[in-house]
Amino acid sequence: MRQFFIDYLPLVVFIAMILAVGLWHAWEFRLRPFSIPKAKINAIVDDLIARHGPDAEDWARGYEEEQWYRSDTFEQGKWRRVRRELWRRYRAGEWE
Repeated sequence: MRQFFIDYLPLVVFIAMILAVGLWHAWEFRLRPFSIPKAKINAIVDDLIARHGPDAEDWARGYEEEQWYRSDTFEQGKWRRVRRELWRRYRAGEWE
């Protein structure tokens, strides 16, 4: 096994880099946004609904897309959480 790592060191380093980028993306986009308090997400959702009414989800999607263009993975994950909360409220009949 050790000889394999020595013989194929560039391949091993390349695979390790791909795994590192994957883990970093999972942390920034999926896990780190969960550190935002639910109260803050609810406040953002309430503000979007108050300002934009039935178009609130479109605005949230626009903000998420803007962060995608800026390559801000954490903010993109935050707006994804906001959109999920909007959809949860919509399905529960709390917002139309």
